[in-house]
Amino acid sequence: DVQLQASGGGLVQAGGSLRLSCAASGLTFANYAIGWFRQVPGKERERVSCISVSDGSTDYADSVKGRFTISSDNAKNTMYLQMNSLKPEDTAVYYCAADYFYRGLGYCPSNLPKYWGQGTQVTVSS
Repeated sequence: DVQLQASGGGLVQAGGSLRLSCAASGLTFANYAIGWFRQVPGKERERVSCISVSDGSTDYADSVKGRFTISSDNAKNTMYLQMNSLKPEDTAVYYCAADYFYRGLGYCPSNLPKYWGQGTQVTVSS
């Protein structure tokens, strides 16, 4: 069975930092398009960031550019999201995801990835 185990969420004040982790079992991240999404109740899911395990290329939503950093550790089959300068509008449930590679999407997962983590709550207080 494939499992994506996300962790690291919590409550932090605006301007603070959190580091999310996503450990995979049952699949190898290097063979999938991987990334992080977030969702606020009542709003559409937003893809936050994705990374190419093969060459380290990264992509970010405009809303998090310069503040968030995605990375991966092949040996641990784990993906991370370092979140700095957090804002109240970053409050959401964050999900890690792994997807097949689709033409036109490059190394990023689609909006309906094949595999999801269970989500971790990030709350940023003002």
